[in-house]
Amino acid sequence: MPHPTTPDKQDEHDEADGLPPPLPVHYAEQALLGALLLDPHRLGEIGVLEPEHFANHAHGALFAAMRTVPAPGPEQLRSSPSWLNSVLDVARPQAPGLSASHLHTLIRVCPRPGHAVSYARMIRADHARRSLRLHAARLAQTAIDTTLPHRAQTTMRQADTVTQFLDGLSGLFTPHPGSLPRTPLPPPPARSPEEDALDEERCLLATATAHPADVREMRWLIAADFVLPLHGGLWQCLTTLAHRGEPVDPITVLWQAQHRGLLTPGVDPAGLLVLLSTPAGSPEHWAEKILERSLLAHAADVAARITAYADDPANSPHQLITGSRRALADLTTLHTRWQQATGPPLPQTLRPARTPRAPRAGPSPRTAPPIRTTR
Repeated sequence: MPHPTTPDKQDEHDEADGLPPPLPVHYAEQALLGALLLDPHRLGEIGVLEPEHFANHAHGALFAAMRTVPAPGPEQLRSSPSWLNSVLDVARPQAPGLSASHLHTLIRVCPRPGHAVSYARMIRADHARRSLRLHAARLAQTAIDTTLPHRAQTTMRQADTVTQFLDGLSGLFTPHPGSLPRTPLPPPPARSPEEDALDEERCLLATATAHPADVREMRWLIAADFVLPLHGGLWQCLTTLAHRGEPVDPITVLWQAQHRGLLTPGVDPAGLLVLLSTPAGSPEHWAEKILERSLLAHAADVAARITAYADDPANSPHQLITGSRRALADLTTLHTRWQQATGPPLPQTLRPARTPRAPRAGPSPRTAPPIRTTR
């Protein structure tokens, strides 16, 4: 009997053509099919397995044919090749390259027919890896597709699809210790400061400086959402002053920026004053655009992390599930802030009553007339 790992003629032909050698799942599929050809009654023992779970199309077609043709009795299987011929006839329309010799090769290379359950488990695990990679690719493509009319909503629906897929996988694979993946992750891509993004951030900072009362209602926007760190720092200055109820204008924001160490040698204070003094539109409009951009960038980063996990064959299915769920949890947190920003406001009766502030000594903060544009 040949060694179980001896490649068949097709494998030798692939290597001669310079193609990469088959992956381990290829041999697991061969072994399972060989076991089932020897004893088709094992089909009822291998658990949930579908033809599309096979990486090799011909293997999947052969498995589907085995499930279609009624299994023979043990004596008929030993004495006549009629069942094998029937399976081959059913499979050939989907996989014309199959032959009787190929079926005999599958039987020959199966090391232990009694291990069919283990072989099926390997095939399910590899299919889970390939499927997760496909889901991550769809998430990444959705996040960067500028043709979509509602990119944030569509992207989060795709993220929900990934979550549902992971939930389904968790019921198929048993948890085990050390379930965190050890895959080195690629560094998150640098968010290029596109001029459109910078303009949106400048407009928000200037408009929020002119309307600090609106800033108190925008706790869902944080400094990490900004493309330019300096702009994120200025937003922190604005929110700090607004939440303290202190006067807010370009000068007070500039002073706060100095205390936060933002006035580095490359930052011109006079330029910041000009930036903070040119409001346009409403703060909520610009803040939502900034948050949406952050959400989409984070979704693409999460997709890259999940792809890295799926591309690492050292990760078990449960490690893929755990690592992917952790990556999606960060995106879920950001999505919650997005829903707070874009959802309908709470009814007035549900808002908590606020205690009136005690009057402060000195002049009251300057308030500018609201400047609004159609959003």
